[in-house]
Parts: sequence; C-alpha cells; structure tokens
Amino acid sequence: MAEITLLDGGMGQELIARSGSNPGPLWATRVMMDHPGLVKAIHADYFAAGASLATTNTYNILHDRLQPYGLDAFYHALHLRALAEAHEARAEAGRGLIAGSMGPLRESYRPDLTPPIGESTALYTEKAAILAPHVDLILIETMSSLDLARGALAGARTTGLPVWLSVSVDDRDGSRLRSGEPVSALAGVLAELPAQAVLANCSMPEAMAAALAALKPLGLPFGAYANGFSEISDLPLPEGDAVPGYCARHDLTPDRYTAFALQWVEMGATLVGGCCEVGPAHIRHLHAALVAAGHRPR
Repeated sequence: MAEITLLDGGMGQELIARSGSNPGPLWATRVMMDHPGLVKAIHADYFAAGASLATTNTYNILHDRLQPYGLDAFYHALHLRALAEAHEARAEAGRGLIAGSMGPLRESYRPDLTPPIGESTALYTEKAAILAPHVDLILIETMSSLDLARGALAGARTTGLPVWLSVSVDDRDGSRLRSGEPVSALAGVLAELPAQAVLANCSMPEAMAAALAALKPLGLPFGAYANGFSEISDLPLPEGDAVPGYCARHDLTPDRYTAFALQWVEMGATLVGGCCEVGPAHIRHLHAALVAAGHRPR
C-alpha cells in the first residue's frame, strides 16, 4: 500500500461560510482581515482531520486584487498574517508541513488574462521571496494556462524550496487546461522549469481521472484536489469587480468525494486533498478511508 500525503481542503469558501459575511472580490483576504484567528481555526480543523499540511491563505493576496481597494500597502503584512496563523495552527498540532500558496494573477479560471511571462515572473518572484523563509514548499495553484505556469515556476524556483505545480483543468475534459492547451504539454514546461510534484486542482472531481492520466507520464509525484463547485467551464467569465457566480454542489458528500479520491490513489496518486467547498469533514472521511484501505497518510 502507498504512503499518501493528505492535503488539506479549501480555505476561502470555508472562511466565507464560517464568517457569515459577503467579502466581495477580496474573498479570503477580506475575511482574514475582518475575522482574526479564523484562518488559524480552519488550519487547526484540517490538522485534526488528519491533513499532512497547511496551505497558507495567501492564494488571493496579489497586487491586482488589493490595488483597486487602496490596500496594496498591506501586501507584505497580509502575507505575514496568513503565515502566522498557519504556523500557530501547526505549533498546536505538533506536526505537519506548511505550503506557501501562490494563486493565479488577475482572476482564477481566466487564462485569457494571462500576462506576459516576464511580468508574471517578477510578480511571483516577489511573492515567493516573502513566503520562502516561513514555508516548507511553494504550492503553485490553479494555473489555467501554460504561460502562467511558466511565470509562476520561474518565480517560485528562485527560492530553492521544493515547488509543487497544480493546474486547473476543463470540467468536461480533464485532459486539457482551462486554456484548452493539453495537460500533457506540461512536459515541455517542466523540462525547462522543473518542479518536485505536479497536481490538478479546483476543477470538478469527475474531470480529475483524465487530468491524472496526463500527469502520470511526467514521472513526478502527482495528485489531485478537486473543488465542490458545479461546472465552471461554461459560466460567463467575471468582469471587473463582479463576483463570480460559482455555485456549490449539494451532492458531493464526504463519502462521495472520498470515492473519487480513492480512485485517484488507485491510479498512482500520492498527493490527494480538497479545494473550494471541500471541507474538514471531507478530509476526515478521506483520512479514515485511506487508513482502512491500508494506505499510510502522512
């Protein structure tokens, strides 16, 4: 049986659910500012559920998110706040890694907004430099185009830390990024800018088997952490300050999500967890199922 790194679940949607507030486009960053300690509590719940790591609440801390609201001066401080809450949760749990999250520039699921590689590399280099002294690895999340992955990898690799690259795939065809580019084309990107692991995330669990079939031949540790949204691929793309109309599913119970994840493990995945709308109950159920199947979550 396999040794499995059990990732945590979603942070942003969990913050919104627990805070009971509508944070607007600033999303998880706004909730963290308005509700100190809530990020730590969620990290603590994931550790208690059996997760192997805490993914920092830094996905959405980006200049392009903060500048329209006059908050860009807090860019560095907000990273440190998120890092502190992850560290406090880990200290109380007495175990686990901390993964420094770097999300997509401009907007999630918008490969059409991918900036030039030179621009994205500079922005990700700045972000990675803040994270690096305080994390065990850099987790690049929800990359929807090859060029955005290139910029993020170039920036993250300046730290010398292990780098995990995770891509978001089309909800109907998991063999393709949301840009339409084949997941298999990551082979060329990784030949130029190597990573230590490769994953798919923040797409429907039904799409992940095809994504993993394309990731497995890359020869790296691989895995998946799906979301609990209804299909995103055909939704109108958000514009300006509009809040995306992503809808949570009601059928993705912990038991059903675990069934998907166990299929990924059967395919050879050694990194599994959850993304948006997949919470501590899902991770707890998955941990128990992995143990019952003879795997070794760590």
